[in-house]
Amino acid sequence: MRADRTQGYRFRRAADRPAPLTRRELMVLTRERAQNPFTNIRQLAWTSPGKLFLLAIVLVISCVTVGWYASDTLDDRTSTLEGMIVETEPLAEASQVLYSSLSIADAAANTAFISGGLEPPELRERYNDAIATSGQALVQSVSGASIDNAMIREDLTILSSQIPVYTGLIESARINNRLGNPVGSAYLGEASNMMQSTILPAAERLYTERADAIGDARTNFTSPPWGVYIALVLVLAVMIGTHIYVARRSRRRFNVGLLSGVGFLVIGLLWLLVGGLLSVNATSNAENRGAAPLRELTSARILIQQARSDETLSLVRRGDQESLEAGYADATAQIGELLDDYRDDERRDVAEDSVDEATAALAMWREAHAAMLERTNAGDFNGATAIAVGDNPDGAAAAYTRLDTALVEGITNTRETFRDDINTARVVIGYAGLGIMLLGIAAAVAALAGLFPRIREYR
Repeated sequence: MRADRTQGYRFRRAADRPAPLTRRELMVLTRERAQNPFTNIRQLAWTSPGKLFLLAIVLVISCVTVGWYASDTLDDRTSTLEGMIVETEPLAEASQVLYSSLSIADAAANTAFISGGLEPPELRERYNDAIATSGQALVQSVSGASIDNAMIREDLTILSSQIPVYTGLIESARINNRLGNPVGSAYLGEASNMMQSTILPAAERLYTERADAIGDARTNFTSPPWGVYIALVLVLAVMIGTHIYVARRSRRRFNVGLLSGVGFLVIGLLWLLVGGLLSVNATSNAENRGAAPLRELTSARILIQQARSDETLSLVRRGDQESLEAGYADATAQIGELLDDYRDDERRDVAEDSVDEATAALAMWREAHAAMLERTNAGDFNGATAIAVGDNPDGAAAAYTRLDTALVEGITNTRETFRDDINTARVVIGYAGLGIMLLGIAAAVAALAGLFPRIREYR
Protein backbone atom coordinates (compact mmCIF):
# COMPACT_ATOMS: atom_id res chain seq x y z
CA MET A 1 0.00 0.00 0.00
CA ARG A 2 2.87 2.42 0.81
CA ALA A 3 4.46 1.60 -2.49
CA ASP A 4 1.20 2.43 -4.27
CA ARG A 5 0.96 5.79 -2.56
CA THR A 6 4.56 6.62 -3.41
CA GLN A 7 4.10 5.62 -7.00
CA GLY A 8 0.88 7.71 -7.18
CA TYR A 9 2.72 10.77 -5.79
CA ARG A 10 5.45 10.41 -8.38
CA PHE A 11 2.83 10.20 -11.10
CA ARG A 12 1.14 13.37 -9.84
CA ARG A 13 4.48 15.29 -9.70
CA ALA A 14 5.27 14.16 -13.21
CA ALA A 15 1.85 15.29 -14.36
CA ASP A 16 2.31 18.73 -12.72
CA ARG A 17 5.62 19.36 -14.49
CA PRO A 18 5.44 21.29 -17.77
CA ALA A 19 6.03 19.31 -20.83
CA PRO A 20 9.59 19.60 -22.15
CA LEU A 21 10.02 21.94 -25.08
CA THR A 22 10.53 20.44 -28.41
CA ARG A 23 13.59 21.24 -30.47
CA ARG A 24 11.62 23.56 -32.69
CA GLU A 25 10.18 25.44 -29.73
CA LEU A 26 13.66 25.83 -28.24
CA MET A 27 14.96 27.27 -31.51
CA VAL A 28 12.06 29.77 -31.68
CA LEU A 29 12.61 30.90 -28.07
CA THR A 30 16.35 31.30 -28.64
CA ARG A 31 15.73 33.32 -31.80
CA GLU A 32 13.28 35.63 -30.01
CA ARG A 33 15.72 36.32 -27.22
CA ALA A 34 18.53 36.93 -29.67
CA GLN A 35 16.37 39.42 -31.61
CA ASN A 36 15.33 41.28 -28.44
CA PRO A 37 18.50 41.95 -26.42
CA PHE A 38 16.73 44.70 -24.51
CA THR A 39 14.55 42.05 -22.91
CA ASN A 40 17.61 40.39 -21.42
CA ILE A 41 19.07 43.74 -20.37
CA ARG A 42 15.79 44.73 -18.72
CA GLN A 43 15.67 41.43 -16.86
CA LEU A 44 19.32 41.83 -15.83
CA ALA A 45 18.71 45.38 -14.62
CA TRP A 46 16.24 44.15 -12.04
CA THR A 47 18.87 41.96 -10.40
CA SER A 48 21.41 43.24 -7.86
CA PRO A 49 24.51 42.45 -9.95
CA GLY A 50 22.77 43.96 -12.98
CA LYS A 51 22.14 47.21 -11.15
CA LEU A 52 25.76 47.40 -10.03
CA PHE A 53 26.95 46.65 -13.56
CA LEU A 54 24.78 49.40 -15.05
CA LEU A 55 25.94 51.86 -12.39
CA ALA A 56 29.53 51.04 -13.27
CA ILE A 57 28.87 51.72 -16.96
CA VAL A 58 27.09 55.01 -16.18
CA LEU A 59 29.92 56.19 -13.91
CA VAL A 60 32.65 55.31 -16.38
CA ILE A 61 30.93 57.01 -19.30
CA SER A 62 30.00 60.06 -17.20
CA CYS A 63 33.47 60.56 -15.74
CA VAL A 64 35.25 60.21 -19.08
CA THR A 65 32.71 62.41 -20.89
CA VAL A 66 32.82 65.17 -18.29
CA GLY A 67 36.63 65.03 -18.25
CA TRP A 68 36.72 65.41 -22.04
CA TYR A 69 34.15 68.24 -21.96
CA ALA A 70 36.07 70.13 -19.27
CA SER A 71 39.32 69.67 -21.16
CA ASP A 72 37.83 70.88 -24.43
CA THR A 73 36.16 73.92 -22.84
CA LEU A 74 39.15 75.03 -20.78
CA ASP A 75 41.66 74.37 -23.56
CA ASP A 76 39.52 76.51 -25.85
CA ARG A 77 39.66 79.32 -23.30
CA THR A 78 43.41 78.96 -22.97
CA SER A 79 43.93 78.98 -26.74
CA THR A 80 41.75 82.05 -27.18
CA LEU A 81 43.55 83.96 -24.43
CA GLU A 82 46.90 82.98 -25.89
CA GLY A 83 45.75 84.05 -29.34
CA MET A 84 44.68 87.38 -27.88
CA ILE A 85 48.21 88.00 -26.59
CA VAL A 86 50.06 86.63 -29.62
CA GLU A 87 47.84 87.85 -32.45
CA THR A 88 44.71 89.88 -31.70
CA GLU A 89 46.19 92.48 -29.35
CA PRO A 90 49.34 93.09 -31.45
CA LEU A 91 47.13 93.63 -34.51
CA ALA A 92 45.03 96.15 -32.59
CA GLU A 93 48.22 97.86 -31.43
CA ALA A 94 49.52 97.96 -35.01
CA SER A 95 46.25 99.52 -36.16
CA GLN A 96 46.48 102.13 -33.40
CA VAL A 97 50.08 102.91 -34.33
CA LEU A 98 49.08 103.16 -37.97
CA TYR A 99 46.33 105.66 -37.23
CA SER A 100 48.45 107.72 -34.83
CA SER A 101 51.47 107.74 -37.14
CA LEU A 102 49.42 108.96 -40.09
CA SER A 103 47.95 111.73 -37.94
CA ILE A 104 51.42 112.67 -36.68
CA ALA A 105 52.75 112.75 -40.25
CA ASP A 106 49.94 115.06 -41.36
CA ALA A 107 50.45 117.39 -38.40
CA ALA A 108 54.23 117.42 -38.93
CA ALA A 109 53.83 118.19 -42.64
CA ASN A 110 51.51 121.11 -41.91
CA THR A 111 53.83 122.43 -39.19
CA ALA A 112 56.86 122.21 -41.46
CA PHE A 113 55.01 124.02 -44.25
CA ILE A 114 54.12 127.07 -42.16
CA SER A 115 57.73 127.34 -41.01
CA GLY A 116 58.51 128.79 -44.46
CA GLY A 117 61.32 127.93 -46.84
CA LEU A 118 63.44 124.97 -45.76
CA GLU A 119 61.61 123.23 -42.91
CA PRO A 120 63.42 122.55 -39.61
CA PRO A 121 65.30 119.19 -39.57
CA GLU A 122 63.42 117.94 -36.50
CA LEU A 123 60.06 118.40 -38.25
CA ARG A 124 61.34 116.69 -41.38
CA GLU A 125 62.62 113.81 -39.25
CA ARG A 126 59.34 113.60 -37.35
CA TYR A 127 57.41 113.37 -40.62
CA ASN A 128 59.74 110.73 -42.08
CA ASP A 129 59.66 108.66 -38.90
CA ALA A 130 55.85 108.80 -38.82
CA ILE A 131 55.55 107.69 -42.45
CA ALA A 132 58.05 104.86 -41.90
CA THR A 133 56.25 103.73 -38.74
CA SER A 134 52.88 103.77 -40.50
CA GLY A 135 54.36 101.64 -43.30
CA GLN A 136 55.61 99.06 -40.82
CA ALA A 137 52.27 99.05 -39.01
CA LEU A 138 50.43 98.61 -42.30
CA VAL A 139 52.59 95.62 -43.23
CA GLN A 140 51.95 94.08 -39.81
CA SER A 141 48.21 94.67 -40.17
CA VAL A 142 48.19 92.94 -43.55
CA SER A 143 50.44 89.98 -42.77
CA GLY A 144 49.70 89.45 -39.08
CA ALA A 145 46.57 87.35 -39.54
CA SER A 146 44.21 86.00 -42.13
CA ILE A 147 41.95 88.76 -43.41
CA ASP A 148 38.45 87.31 -43.66
CA ASN A 149 36.55 90.57 -43.29
CA ALA A 150 35.60 92.35 -46.51
CA MET A 151 35.59 95.77 -44.81
CA ILE A 152 39.10 95.24 -43.44
CA ARG A 153 40.35 94.18 -46.87
CA GLU A 154 38.80 97.28 -48.41
CA ASP A 155 40.33 99.59 -45.80
CA LEU A 156 43.75 98.02 -46.22
CA THR A 157 43.47 98.49 -49.97
CA ILE A 158 42.64 102.17 -49.48
CA LEU A 159 45.56 102.66 -47.13
CA SER A 160 48.10 100.88 -49.30
CA SER A 161 47.06 102.79 -52.42
CA GLN A 162 46.42 106.26 -50.99
CA ILE A 163 49.39 106.71 -48.65
CA PRO A 164 51.89 106.89 -51.55
CA VAL A 165 49.65 109.45 -53.26
CA TYR A 166 49.56 111.50 -50.05
CA THR A 167 53.35 111.48 -49.68
CA GLY A 168 53.68 112.54 -53.32
CA LEU A 169 51.42 115.53 -52.76
CA ILE A 170 53.38 116.50 -49.65
CA GLU A 171 56.64 116.42 -51.62
CA SER A 172 55.09 118.62 -54.31
CA ALA A 173 53.93 121.06 -51.64
CA ARG A 174 57.43 121.19 -50.11
CA ILE A 175 59.16 121.82 -53.43
CA ASN A 176 56.79 124.66 -54.33
CA ASN A 177 57.03 126.10 -50.82
CA ARG A 178 60.83 126.22 -51.05
CA LEU A 179 60.57 127.94 -54.43
CA GLY A 180 58.07 130.42 -53.03
CA ASN A 181 55.25 129.29 -55.34
CA PRO A 182 51.77 129.91 -53.86
CA VAL A 183 50.53 126.67 -55.40
CA GLY A 184 52.36 124.83 -52.60
CA SER A 185 49.50 125.58 -50.20
CA ALA A 186 47.08 124.05 -52.70
CA TYR A 187 49.09 120.82 -52.78
CA LEU A 188 49.24 120.80 -48.99
CA GLY A 189 45.50 121.40 -48.73
CA GLU A 190 44.78 118.55 -51.17
CA ALA A 191 47.09 116.21 -49.25
CA SER A 192 45.57 117.14 -45.89
CA ASN A 193 42.05 116.76 -47.27
CA MET A 194 42.92 113.28 -48.59
CA MET A 195 44.35 112.37 -45.20
CA GLN A 196 41.34 113.64 -43.24
CA SER A 197 38.59 112.40 -45.57
CA THR A 198 39.96 109.09 -46.92
CA ILE A 199 43.10 107.74 -45.26
CA LEU A 200 42.40 108.44 -41.59
CA PRO A 201 38.76 107.20 -41.73
CA ALA A 202 40.00 103.92 -43.22
CA ALA A 203 42.68 103.66 -40.51
CA GLU A 204 40.08 104.44 -37.84
CA ARG A 205 37.73 101.73 -39.12
CA LEU A 206 40.61 99.27 -39.16
CA TYR A 207 41.51 100.14 -35.57
CA THR A 208 37.87 99.85 -34.48
CA GLU A 209 37.56 96.39 -36.04
CA ARG A 210 40.74 95.19 -34.35
CA ALA A 211 39.77 96.69 -30.98
CA ASP A 212 36.30 95.12 -31.20
CA ALA A 213 37.93 91.74 -31.86
CA ILE A 214 39.71 92.04 -28.52
CA GLY A 215 36.45 92.99 -26.81
CA ASP A 216 34.54 90.06 -28.32
CA ALA A 217 37.15 87.54 -27.24
CA ARG A 218 37.48 89.05 -23.78
CA THR A 219 33.73 89.31 -23.10
CA ASN A 220 33.31 85.53 -23.50
CA PHE A 221 35.59 84.94 -20.51
CA THR A 222 34.28 87.45 -17.98
CA SER A 223 32.07 84.72 -16.46
CA PRO A 224 33.10 81.29 -15.11
CA PRO A 225 32.58 78.13 -17.22
CA TRP A 226 29.24 77.26 -15.64
CA GLY A 227 28.66 74.27 -17.92
CA VAL A 228 31.77 72.51 -16.62
CA TYR A 229 30.82 73.31 -13.02
CA ILE A 230 27.35 71.82 -13.46
CA ALA A 231 28.65 68.70 -15.22
CA LEU A 232 31.21 68.01 -12.50
CA VAL A 233 28.67 68.53 -9.71
CA LEU A 234 26.21 66.13 -11.36
CA VAL A 235 28.81 63.38 -11.79
CA LEU A 236 29.96 63.92 -8.21
CA ALA A 237 26.37 63.55 -7.00
CA VAL A 238 25.96 60.29 -8.97
CA MET A 239 29.23 58.97 -7.54
CA ILE A 240 28.18 59.79 -3.97
CA GLY A 241 24.71 58.29 -4.53
CA THR A 242 26.30 55.10 -5.88
CA HIS A 243 28.51 54.83 -2.81
CA ILE A 244 25.50 55.16 -0.50
CA TYR A 245 23.58 52.52 -2.46
CA VAL A 246 26.50 50.06 -2.47
CA ALA A 247 27.15 50.64 1.23
CA ARG A 248 23.55 49.75 2.08
CA ARG A 249 23.40 46.71 -0.20
CA SER A 250 26.77 45.25 0.80
CA ARG A 251 26.52 46.28 4.48
CA ARG A 252 29.99 47.81 4.20
CA ARG A 253 30.34 51.38 5.36
CA PHE A 254 33.19 52.39 3.07
CA ASN A 255 34.00 51.49 -0.51
CA VAL A 256 37.58 52.53 -1.17
CA GLY A 257 37.19 52.65 -4.94
CA LEU A 258 34.09 54.83 -4.96
CA LEU A 259 35.48 57.09 -2.24
CA SER A 260 38.64 57.51 -4.30
CA GLY A 261 36.49 58.44 -7.30
CA VAL A 262 34.67 61.01 -5.17
CA GLY A 263 38.04 62.40 -4.06
CA PHE A 264 39.28 62.73 -7.64
CA LEU A 265 36.13 64.59 -8.68
CA VAL A 266 36.31 66.89 -5.65
CA ILE A 267 39.92 67.74 -6.53
CA GLY A 268 38.89 68.50 -10.11
CA LEU A 269 36.01 70.68 -8.95
CA LEU A 270 38.20 72.64 -6.53
CA TRP A 271 40.86 73.04 -9.21
CA LEU A 272 38.28 74.38 -11.62
CA LEU A 273 36.73 76.61 -8.96
CA VAL A 274 40.01 78.24 -7.94
CA GLY A 275 41.48 78.44 -11.44
CA GLY A 276 38.24 79.63 -13.02
CA LEU A 277 37.66 82.37 -10.48
CA LEU A 278 41.26 83.57 -10.72
CA SER A 279 41.03 83.58 -14.51
CA VAL A 280 37.77 85.52 -14.50
CA ASN A 281 39.21 88.02 -12.01
CA ALA A 282 42.32 88.51 -14.15
CA THR A 283 40.17 88.97 -17.26
CA SER A 284 38.04 91.56 -15.48
CA ASN A 285 41.20 93.38 -14.38
CA ALA A 286 42.43 93.30 -17.95
CA GLU A 287 39.24 95.11 -18.98
CA ASN A 288 39.08 97.64 -16.13
CA ARG A 289 42.79 98.38 -15.73
CA GLY A 290 44.03 97.69 -19.23
CA ALA A 291 41.66 97.58 -22.19
CA ALA A 292 39.27 100.36 -21.18
CA PRO A 293 42.01 102.85 -20.17
CA LEU A 294 43.96 101.90 -23.30
CA ARG A 295 40.99 102.71 -25.51
CA GLU A 296 40.49 106.08 -23.81
CA LEU A 297 44.13 107.11 -23.98
CA THR A 298 44.37 105.96 -27.57
CA SER A 299 41.30 108.00 -28.45
CA ALA A 300 42.85 111.01 -26.69
CA ARG A 301 46.08 110.65 -28.65
CA ILE A 302 44.19 110.41 -31.93
CA LEU A 303 42.27 113.55 -31.00
CA ILE A 304 45.40 115.54 -30.24
CA GLN A 305 46.76 114.73 -33.71
CA GLN A 306 43.52 115.99 -35.22
CA ALA A 307 43.66 119.11 -33.07
CA ARG A 308 47.26 119.76 -34.07
CA SER A 309 46.41 119.37 -37.77
CA ASP A 310 43.54 121.84 -37.43
CA GLU A 311 45.73 124.27 -35.51
CA THR A 312 48.53 124.31 -38.07
CA LEU A 313 46.23 124.24 -41.09
CA SER A 314 44.43 127.32 -39.79
CA LEU A 315 47.66 129.26 -40.32
CA VAL A 316 48.02 127.93 -43.88
CA ARG A 317 44.41 128.12 -45.05
CA ARG A 318 43.47 131.46 -43.60
CA GLY A 319 40.16 131.51 -45.42
CA ASP A 320 38.96 128.43 -43.55
CA GLN A 321 39.96 129.41 -40.03
CA GLU A 322 36.51 129.24 -38.46
CA SER A 323 35.87 125.58 -39.32
CA LEU A 324 39.42 124.58 -38.38
CA GLU A 325 39.19 126.47 -35.09
CA ALA A 326 35.90 124.72 -34.37
CA GLY A 327 37.56 121.39 -35.06
CA TYR A 328 40.43 122.23 -32.70
CA ALA A 329 38.04 123.34 -29.94
CA ASP A 330 35.90 120.22 -30.28
CA ALA A 331 38.93 117.89 -30.24
CA THR A 332 40.52 119.50 -27.19
CA ALA A 333 37.18 119.48 -25.37
CA GLN A 334 36.87 115.73 -25.96
CA ILE A 335 40.45 115.21 -24.78
CA GLY A 336 39.67 117.12 -21.58
CA GLU A 337 36.57 115.01 -20.93
CA LEU A 338 38.46 111.76 -21.49
CA LEU A 339 41.24 112.76 -19.12
CA ASP A 340 38.79 113.98 -16.47
CA ASP A 341 36.75 110.77 -16.64
CA TYR A 342 39.94 108.75 -16.39
CA ARG A 343 41.03 110.59 -13.24
CA ASP A 344 37.57 110.31 -11.64
CA ASP A 345 37.34 106.54 -12.16
CA GLU A 346 38.77 104.80 -9.09
CA ARG A 347 39.40 101.60 -11.07
CA ARG A 348 41.86 103.38 -13.35
CA ASP A 349 44.89 103.13 -11.08
CA VAL A 350 47.29 102.61 -13.99
CA ALA A 351 49.20 105.46 -15.67
CA GLU A 352 47.83 108.05 -13.24
CA ASP A 353 51.04 110.10 -13.41
CA SER A 354 50.88 110.12 -17.21
CA VAL A 355 47.28 111.32 -17.13
CA ASP A 356 48.16 114.10 -14.67
CA GLU A 357 51.02 115.17 -16.94
CA ALA A 358 48.72 115.08 -19.96
CA THR A 359 46.14 117.23 -18.15
CA ALA A 360 48.76 119.84 -17.33
CA ALA A 361 50.09 119.79 -20.90
CA LEU A 362 46.57 120.21 -22.31
CA ALA A 363 46.01 123.30 -20.16
CA MET A 364 49.35 124.69 -21.35
CA TRP A 365 48.41 123.98 -24.98
CA ARG A 366 45.10 125.79 -24.65
CA GLU A 367 46.85 128.86 -23.24
CA ALA A 368 49.38 128.85 -26.08
CA HIS A 369 46.63 128.42 -28.65
CA ALA A 370 44.70 131.33 -27.19
CA ALA A 371 47.83 133.49 -27.49
CA MET A 372 48.24 132.31 -31.09
CA LEU A 373 44.65 133.29 -31.91
CA GLU A 374 45.20 136.68 -30.32
CA ARG A 375 48.21 137.28 -32.57
CA THR A 376 46.33 136.03 -35.61
CA ASN A 377 43.35 138.29 -34.99
CA ALA A 378 45.74 141.22 -34.61
CA GLY A 379 47.29 140.46 -38.01
CA ASP A 380 50.61 139.30 -36.53
CA PHE A 381 50.92 136.07 -38.49
CA ASN A 382 54.65 135.80 -37.90
CA GLY A 383 54.08 135.97 -34.15
CA ALA A 384 51.28 133.40 -34.37
CA THR A 385 53.52 131.10 -36.38
CA ALA A 386 56.29 131.45 -33.83
CA ILE A 387 53.92 130.36 -31.05
CA ALA A 388 52.54 127.47 -33.13
CA VAL A 389 55.79 125.95 -34.38
CA GLY A 390 58.60 127.76 -32.57
CA ASP A 391 60.87 126.37 -29.88
CA ASN A 392 59.40 128.52 -27.12
CA PRO A 393 58.97 126.25 -24.02
CA ASP A 394 55.55 127.81 -23.43
CA GLY A 395 54.49 127.56 -27.07
CA ALA A 396 51.94 125.32 -28.71
CA ALA A 397 54.59 123.02 -30.22
CA ALA A 398 56.18 122.32 -26.83
CA ALA A 399 52.78 121.74 -25.18
CA TYR A 400 51.67 119.42 -27.99
CA THR A 401 54.89 117.40 -27.74
CA ARG A 402 54.56 117.18 -23.96
CA LEU A 403 50.95 116.04 -24.24
CA ASP A 404 51.72 113.44 -26.89
CA THR A 405 54.66 112.06 -24.88
CA ALA A 406 52.52 111.72 -21.75
CA LEU A 407 49.79 109.87 -23.65
CA VAL A 408 52.29 107.55 -25.31
CA GLU A 409 53.68 106.66 -21.89
CA GLY A 410 50.16 106.05 -20.57
CA ILE A 411 49.28 103.88 -23.57
CA THR A 412 52.43 101.82 -23.03
CA ASN A 413 51.63 101.28 -19.34
CA THR A 414 48.00 100.31 -19.88
CA ARG A 415 48.94 97.98 -22.72
CA GLU A 416 51.49 96.20 -20.53
CA THR A 417 48.89 95.90 -17.78
CA PHE A 418 46.36 94.43 -20.21
CA ARG A 419 48.83 91.87 -21.56
CA ASP A 420 49.99 90.88 -18.06
CA ASP A 421 46.43 90.33 -16.83
CA ILE A 422 45.43 88.34 -19.91
CA ASN A 423 48.57 86.22 -19.55
CA THR A 424 47.68 85.61 -15.90
CA ALA A 425 44.17 84.55 -16.91
CA ARG A 426 45.72 82.11 -19.38
CA VAL A 427 48.28 80.65 -16.98
CA VAL A 428 45.90 79.93 -14.08
CA ILE A 429 43.77 77.65 -16.26
CA GLY A 430 46.58 76.52 -18.55
CA TYR A 431 46.70 72.96 -17.19
CA ALA A 432 43.23 72.76 -15.68
CA GLY A 433 41.71 71.15 -18.78
CA LEU A 434 44.27 68.34 -18.98
CA GLY A 435 44.26 67.90 -15.21
CA ILE A 436 40.49 67.53 -14.94
CA MET A 437 40.43 65.07 -17.85
CA LEU A 438 43.04 62.89 -16.12
CA LEU A 439 41.15 63.15 -12.84
CA GLY A 440 37.95 62.10 -14.65
CA ILE A 441 39.70 59.04 -16.08
CA ALA A 442 41.12 58.24 -12.64
CA ALA A 443 37.63 58.55 -11.12
CA ALA A 444 36.26 56.14 -13.76
CA VAL A 445 38.98 53.58 -13.01
CA ALA A 446 38.40 53.97 -9.26
CA ALA A 447 34.65 53.43 -9.72
CA LEU A 448 35.30 50.20 -11.63
CA ALA A 449 37.75 49.06 -8.96
CA GLY A 450 35.14 49.72 -6.29
CA LEU A 451 32.17 48.07 -8.02
CA PHE A 452 33.80 45.05 -9.69
CA PRO A 453 34.44 43.12 -6.42
CA ARG A 454 30.83 43.68 -5.36
CA ILE A 455 29.58 42.33 -8.70
CA ARG A 456 31.78 39.23 -8.40
CA GLU A 457 30.22 38.40 -5.04
CA TYR A 458 27.00 37.37 -6.85
CA ARG A 459 28.73 34.66 -8.90
